[in-house]
Amino acid sequence: MIKVYRDADINLSVLKDKTIAIIGYGSQGRAQALNMRDSGLNVIIGAREGGFSWKKASEEAFEVYVISEAAKMGDVVHLLIPDQMQPEVYDTEMHENLRRGCTLSFSHAFNIHFGQIVPPDYVDVIMIAPKGPGVTVREAYTRGSGVPGLFAVAQDYTGRAKETALALGGAVGLSRVGMIETTFREEVETDLFGEQAVLCGGVSELIKAGFETLVEVGYQPEVAYYECLNELKLIVDLIWSKGLEGMWCSVSNTAEYGGRTKGKMIVTEETKKTMKRMLEDIQTGRFAREWIMEYKSNCAVLKTLRKRDGDHLIEKVGKRLREVACPEKVSRDQQ
Repeated sequence: MIKVYRDADINLSVLKDKTIAIIGYGSQGRAQALNMRDSGLNVIIGAREGGFSWKKASEEAFEVYVISEAAKMGDVVHLLIPDQMQPEVYDTEMHENLRRGCTLSFSHAFNIHFGQIVPPDYVDVIMIAPKGPGVTVREAYTRGSGVPGLFAVAQDYTGRAKETALALGGAVGLSRVGMIETTFREEVETDLFGEQAVLCGGVSELIKAGFETLVEVGYQPEVAYYECLNELKLIVDLIWSKGLEGMWCSVSNTAEYGGRTKGKMIVTEETKKTMKRMLEDIQTGRFAREWIMEYKSNCAVLKTLRKRDGDHLIEKVGKRLREVACPEKVSRDQQ
Protein backbone atom coordinates (compact mmCIF):
# COMPACT_ATOMS: atom_id res chain seq x y z
CA MET A 1 0.00 0.00 0.00
CA ILE A 2 1.42 3.36 -0.99
CA LYS A 3 2.24 5.74 1.86
CA VAL A 4 0.15 8.89 2.03
CA TYR A 5 1.88 11.68 3.96
CA ARG A 6 -0.39 13.81 6.14
CA ASP A 7 0.11 16.70 8.55
CA ALA A 8 1.29 14.37 11.30
CA ASP A 9 4.19 13.28 9.05
CA ILE A 10 5.30 16.84 8.28
CA ASN A 11 7.89 18.84 10.22
CA LEU A 12 7.38 22.48 9.23
CA SER A 13 10.16 23.54 11.57
CA VAL A 14 12.75 22.50 8.98
CA LEU A 15 11.77 25.69 7.14
CA LYS A 16 11.92 27.89 10.23
CA ASP A 17 14.18 30.90 9.66
CA LYS A 18 14.41 29.97 5.96
CA THR A 19 13.52 32.36 3.15
CA ILE A 20 11.14 30.94 0.54
CA ALA A 21 11.50 32.80 -2.76
CA ILE A 22 8.48 32.26 -4.98
CA ILE A 23 9.38 33.11 -8.59
CA GLY A 24 6.18 34.23 -10.28
CA TYR A 25 2.89 35.45 -8.86
CA GLY A 26 0.33 34.00 -11.24
CA SER A 27 -2.40 31.54 -10.30
CA GLN A 28 -0.18 28.94 -8.62
CA GLY A 29 2.44 31.42 -7.43
CA ARG A 30 -0.08 33.58 -5.61
CA ALA A 31 -1.98 30.65 -4.09
CA GLN A 32 1.11 28.85 -2.85
CA ALA A 33 2.76 32.04 -1.58
CA LEU A 34 -0.31 33.05 0.43
CA ASN A 35 -0.75 29.56 1.86
CA MET A 36 2.91 29.33 2.86
CA ARG A 37 2.80 32.73 4.50
CA ASP A 38 -0.38 31.82 6.39
CA SER A 39 1.43 28.67 7.54
CA GLY A 40 4.08 30.84 9.16
CA LEU A 41 6.85 30.76 6.54
CA ASN A 42 8.95 33.73 5.47
CA VAL A 43 7.97 34.21 1.83
CA ILE A 44 9.31 36.72 -0.71
CA ILE A 45 8.34 37.11 -4.36
CA GLY A 46 10.52 37.34 -7.44
CA ALA A 47 8.87 39.06 -10.41
CA ARG A 48 9.43 41.36 -13.36
CA GLU A 49 9.87 44.85 -11.96
CA GLY A 50 6.79 47.01 -12.48
CA GLY A 51 4.71 44.22 -14.02
CA PHE A 52 1.23 43.11 -12.99
CA SER A 53 2.56 40.34 -10.72
CA TRP A 54 4.94 42.78 -9.02
CA LYS A 55 2.09 45.18 -8.30
CA LYS A 56 -0.32 42.45 -7.16
CA ALA A 57 2.18 40.86 -4.78
CA SER A 58 3.11 44.27 -3.35
CA GLU A 59 -0.55 45.11 -2.78
CA GLU A 60 -0.88 41.86 -0.83
CA ALA A 61 1.98 42.87 1.46
CA PHE A 62 4.79 40.70 0.12
CA GLU A 63 8.34 41.91 -0.22
CA VAL A 64 8.96 41.80 -3.98
CA TYR A 65 12.35 41.67 -5.70
CA VAL A 66 13.66 41.27 -9.22
CA ILE A 67 14.07 37.58 -9.98
CA SER A 68 17.87 37.54 -9.81
CA GLU A 69 17.84 39.13 -6.36
CA ALA A 70 15.10 36.82 -5.07
CA ALA A 71 17.08 33.81 -6.30
CA LYS A 72 20.11 35.04 -4.33
CA MET A 73 18.05 35.48 -1.16
CA GLY A 74 16.10 32.23 -1.25
CA ASP A 75 16.99 29.21 0.85
CA VAL A 76 14.21 27.61 -1.19
CA VAL A 77 13.69 29.01 -4.69
CA HIS A 78 10.31 27.84 -5.97
CA LEU A 79 9.89 28.42 -9.73
CA LEU A 80 6.23 28.93 -10.63
CA ILE A 81 6.21 30.86 -13.89
CA PRO A 82 4.77 29.06 -16.98
CA ASP A 83 6.76 26.04 -18.20
CA GLN A 84 7.71 27.58 -21.53
CA MET A 85 9.18 30.68 -19.89
CA GLN A 86 11.17 28.89 -17.21
CA PRO A 87 14.35 27.90 -19.12
CA GLU A 88 15.22 31.41 -20.31
CA VAL A 89 14.44 33.00 -16.94
CA TYR A 90 16.42 30.31 -15.15
CA ASP A 91 19.45 30.64 -17.43
CA THR A 92 19.56 34.45 -17.45
CA GLU A 93 18.47 35.35 -13.93
CA MET A 94 18.69 32.37 -11.60
CA HIS A 95 21.41 29.83 -12.35
CA GLU A 96 24.38 31.94 -11.26
CA ASN A 97 22.52 33.26 -8.22
CA LEU A 98 21.63 29.97 -6.52
CA ARG A 99 23.58 29.51 -3.30
CA ARG A 100 25.33 26.25 -2.45
CA GLY A 101 23.00 24.04 -0.42
CA CYS A 102 19.81 25.89 -1.34
CA THR A 103 16.75 24.14 -2.75
CA LEU A 104 15.46 24.63 -6.29
CA SER A 105 11.80 23.69 -6.36
CA PHE A 106 9.11 23.21 -9.03
CA SER A 107 5.44 22.30 -9.23
CA HIS A 108 5.78 20.55 -12.59
CA ALA A 109 8.62 18.31 -13.71
CA PHE A 110 8.63 19.27 -17.40
CA ASN A 111 11.82 21.32 -17.64
CA ILE A 112 13.92 19.16 -15.34
CA HIS A 113 12.83 15.84 -16.85
CA PHE A 114 13.19 16.99 -20.45
CA GLY A 115 16.53 18.69 -19.83
CA GLN A 116 15.50 22.28 -20.47
CA ILE A 117 16.83 23.31 -17.05
CA VAL A 118 20.09 21.79 -15.77
CA PRO A 119 20.68 22.80 -12.13
CA PRO A 120 24.16 22.88 -10.58
CA ASP A 121 25.14 19.79 -8.60
CA TYR A 122 25.42 21.75 -5.34
CA VAL A 123 21.68 22.36 -4.81
CA ASP A 124 18.72 20.19 -3.87
CA VAL A 125 16.09 19.82 -6.61
CA ILE A 126 12.55 18.97 -5.50
CA MET A 127 8.95 19.21 -6.65
CA ILE A 128 5.62 19.75 -4.91
CA ALA A 129 2.68 19.39 -7.28
CA PRO A 130 -0.82 20.36 -6.09
CA LYS A 131 -3.46 18.40 -7.97
CA GLY A 132 -5.64 21.41 -8.61
CA PRO A 133 -5.53 24.90 -10.12
CA GLY A 134 -4.24 27.81 -8.04
CA VAL A 135 -7.66 29.20 -7.21
CA THR A 136 -8.70 25.83 -5.78
CA VAL A 137 -5.44 25.46 -3.85
CA ARG A 138 -6.09 28.78 -2.13
CA GLU A 139 -9.83 28.37 -1.61
CA ALA A 140 -9.45 24.91 -0.07
CA TYR A 141 -6.71 26.14 2.28
CA THR A 142 -8.73 29.12 3.51
CA ARG A 143 -11.63 26.87 4.54
CA GLY A 144 -9.30 24.64 6.51
CA SER A 145 -8.89 21.88 3.96
CA GLY A 146 -6.55 21.44 1.00
CA VAL A 147 -6.01 19.65 -2.28
CA PRO A 148 -4.02 16.43 -2.60
CA GLY A 149 -0.54 16.63 -4.03
CA LEU A 150 2.59 14.86 -5.18
CA PHE A 151 6.18 15.43 -4.15
CA ALA A 152 9.48 14.23 -5.56
CA VAL A 153 13.23 14.61 -5.19
CA ALA A 154 15.42 14.80 -8.29
CA GLN A 155 18.68 15.79 -6.57
CA ASP A 156 19.58 15.49 -2.89
CA TYR A 157 22.78 17.45 -2.29
CA THR A 158 22.15 18.18 1.39
CA GLY A 159 20.59 14.87 2.40
CA ARG A 160 17.50 16.80 3.55
CA ALA A 161 15.67 17.28 0.24
CA LYS A 162 12.78 14.97 1.11
CA GLU A 163 11.99 16.65 4.42
CA THR A 164 12.16 20.03 2.70
CA ALA A 165 9.71 18.88 0.03
CA LEU A 166 7.32 17.50 2.62
CA ALA A 167 7.48 20.69 4.67
CA LEU A 168 6.92 22.88 1.63
CA GLY A 169 3.93 20.80 0.54
CA GLY A 170 2.59 20.85 4.07
CA ALA A 171 2.80 24.62 4.18
CA VAL A 172 0.75 24.80 0.97
CA GLY A 173 -1.89 22.59 2.60
CA LEU A 174 -1.36 19.45 0.55
CA SER A 175 -0.77 17.20 3.55
CA ARG A 176 -4.14 18.18 4.99
CA VAL A 177 -5.58 15.82 2.37
CA GLY A 178 -2.53 13.75 1.54
CA MET A 179 0.77 13.81 -0.34
CA ILE A 180 2.15 10.90 -2.37
CA GLU A 181 5.80 10.46 -3.25
CA THR A 182 6.55 10.15 -6.96
CA THR A 183 9.39 10.84 -9.38
CA PHE A 184 9.88 13.72 -11.78
CA ARG A 185 9.47 11.30 -14.67
CA GLU A 186 6.23 9.79 -13.38
CA GLU A 187 4.69 13.18 -12.55
CA VAL A 188 5.32 14.80 -15.91
CA GLU A 189 4.48 11.79 -18.08
CA THR A 190 1.20 11.02 -16.30
CA ASP A 191 0.29 14.70 -16.10
CA LEU A 192 0.79 15.32 -19.82
CA PHE A 193 -1.05 12.13 -20.71
CA GLY A 194 -4.01 12.97 -18.48
CA GLU A 195 -4.27 16.46 -19.96
CA GLN A 196 -4.10 15.26 -23.55
CA ALA A 197 -6.05 12.02 -23.50
CA VAL A 198 -8.69 12.63 -20.85
CA LEU A 199 -9.03 15.84 -18.86
CA CYS A 200 -8.57 18.53 -21.50
CA GLY A 201 -8.07 17.11 -24.99
CA GLY A 202 -10.16 13.95 -24.80
CA VAL A 203 -13.17 15.39 -22.99
CA SER A 204 -13.27 18.56 -25.14
CA GLU A 205 -13.32 16.58 -28.37
CA LEU A 206 -15.94 14.18 -26.97
CA ILE A 207 -18.20 17.09 -26.01
CA LYS A 208 -17.88 18.75 -29.41
CA ALA A 209 -18.43 15.47 -31.27
CA GLY A 210 -21.61 14.74 -29.32
CA PHE A 211 -22.88 18.29 -29.80
CA GLU A 212 -22.17 18.22 -33.55
CA THR A 213 -23.83 14.81 -33.95
CA LEU A 214 -27.10 16.12 -32.50
CA VAL A 215 -27.08 19.48 -34.27
CA GLU A 216 -26.17 18.05 -37.67
CA VAL A 217 -29.36 15.94 -37.73
CA GLY A 218 -31.59 18.83 -36.72
CA TYR A 219 -31.80 18.98 -32.93
CA GLN A 220 -31.74 22.44 -31.35
CA PRO A 221 -28.20 23.58 -30.48
CA GLU A 222 -29.38 24.76 -27.07
CA VAL A 223 -30.76 21.32 -26.20
CA ALA A 224 -27.59 19.66 -27.52
CA TYR A 225 -25.50 22.00 -25.36
CA TYR A 226 -27.38 21.06 -22.21
CA GLU A 227 -27.14 17.34 -22.95
CA CYS A 228 -23.49 17.15 -24.03
CA LEU A 229 -21.80 19.91 -22.03
CA ASN A 230 -23.87 21.46 -19.25
CA GLU A 231 -24.81 18.19 -17.55
CA LEU A 232 -21.21 16.98 -17.64
CA LYS A 233 -20.41 18.93 -14.46
CA LEU A 234 -23.15 17.11 -12.58
CA ILE A 235 -21.77 13.73 -13.62
CA VAL A 236 -18.16 14.69 -12.87
CA ASP A 237 -19.21 15.92 -9.43
CA LEU A 238 -20.81 12.55 -8.75
CA ILE A 239 -17.72 10.68 -9.95
CA TRP A 240 -15.47 12.94 -7.86
CA SER A 241 -17.49 12.42 -4.68
CA LYS A 242 -18.59 8.79 -5.11
CA GLY A 243 -16.36 7.12 -7.71
CA LEU A 244 -17.49 5.61 -11.00
CA GLU A 245 -19.71 2.98 -9.40
CA GLY A 246 -21.19 5.57 -7.05
CA MET A 247 -22.09 7.66 -10.08
CA TRP A 248 -23.93 4.73 -11.66
CA CYS A 249 -25.93 4.32 -8.45
CA SER A 250 -26.97 7.99 -8.64
CA VAL A 251 -28.31 8.12 -12.19
CA SER A 252 -31.42 6.46 -13.59
CA ASN A 253 -31.47 2.79 -14.49
CA THR A 254 -32.01 3.81 -18.10
CA ALA A 255 -28.90 6.01 -18.05
CA GLU A 256 -26.92 3.28 -16.32
CA TYR A 257 -27.89 0.55 -18.77
CA GLY A 258 -27.34 2.72 -21.82
CA GLY A 259 -24.05 4.05 -20.52
CA ARG A 260 -22.64 0.68 -19.48
CA THR A 261 -23.61 -1.05 -22.71
CA LYS A 262 -22.84 1.69 -25.26
CA GLY A 263 -19.87 3.54 -23.77
CA LYS A 264 -17.38 1.04 -25.16
CA MET A 265 -18.65 1.82 -28.66
CA ILE A 266 -17.02 5.25 -28.20
CA VAL A 267 -13.90 4.27 -26.27
CA THR A 268 -12.81 1.17 -28.18
CA GLU A 269 -9.66 -0.94 -28.18
CA GLU A 270 -8.52 1.26 -31.07
CA THR A 271 -8.96 4.30 -28.82
CA LYS A 272 -6.71 2.69 -26.22
CA LYS A 273 -4.11 1.94 -28.90
CA THR A 274 -4.18 5.62 -29.84
CA MET A 275 -3.77 6.55 -26.18
CA LYS A 276 -0.71 4.31 -25.98
CA ARG A 277 0.79 6.05 -29.02
CA MET A 278 0.14 9.40 -27.33
CA LEU A 279 1.86 8.12 -24.20
CA GLU A 280 4.85 6.94 -26.24
CA ASP A 281 5.20 10.42 -27.74
CA ILE A 282 5.34 11.80 -24.21
CA GLN A 283 7.73 9.14 -22.88
CA THR A 284 10.20 9.51 -25.74
CA GLY A 285 10.20 13.31 -25.54
CA ARG A 286 8.59 13.79 -28.97
CA PHE A 287 5.75 15.83 -27.53
CA ALA A 288 8.15 17.92 -25.44
CA ARG A 289 10.22 18.74 -28.53
CA GLU A 290 7.03 19.55 -30.47
CA TRP A 291 5.80 21.93 -27.76
CA ILE A 292 9.19 23.61 -27.37
CA MET A 293 9.35 24.25 -31.14
CA GLU A 294 5.76 25.53 -31.11
CA TYR A 295 6.53 28.00 -28.34
CA LYS A 296 9.69 29.18 -30.08
CA SER A 297 7.66 29.79 -33.26
CA ASN A 298 5.38 32.17 -31.32
CA CYS A 299 2.65 29.53 -30.88
CA ALA A 300 1.44 29.79 -34.49
CA VAL A 301 -0.44 26.48 -34.42
CA LEU A 302 -1.90 27.11 -30.96
CA LYS A 303 -3.20 30.54 -31.99
CA THR A 304 -4.88 29.02 -35.06
CA LEU A 305 -6.53 26.32 -32.94
CA ARG A 306 -7.73 28.89 -30.41
CA LYS A 307 -9.33 30.95 -33.18
CA ARG A 308 -10.98 27.91 -34.81
CA ASP A 309 -12.38 26.48 -31.59
CA GLY A 310 -13.44 29.91 -30.32
CA ASP A 311 -15.65 30.26 -33.39
CA HIS A 312 -17.34 26.87 -32.85
CA LEU A 313 -21.14 26.96 -32.51
CA ILE A 314 -20.97 25.34 -29.07
CA GLU A 315 -19.11 28.42 -27.76
CA LYS A 316 -21.71 30.84 -29.13
CA VAL A 317 -24.61 28.79 -27.80
CA GLY A 318 -22.94 28.33 -24.44
CA LYS A 319 -22.30 32.04 -24.05
CA ARG A 320 -25.96 32.84 -24.65
CA LEU A 321 -27.21 30.18 -22.25
CA ARG A 322 -24.77 31.19 -19.49
CA GLU A 323 -25.89 34.80 -19.80
CA VAL A 324 -29.50 33.71 -19.37
CA ALA A 325 -28.76 31.38 -16.45
CA CYS A 326 -26.41 33.65 -14.50
CA PRO A 327 -25.93 37.10 -16.05
CA GLU A 328 -24.21 38.48 -12.93
CA LYS A 329 -21.47 35.83 -13.01
CA VAL A 330 -20.89 36.25 -16.74
CA SER A 331 -20.52 39.99 -16.23
CA ARG A 332 -17.96 39.47 -13.45
CA ASP A 333 -15.96 36.95 -15.49
CA GLN A 334 -15.73 39.39 -18.40
CA GLN A 335 -14.37 42.23 -16.27
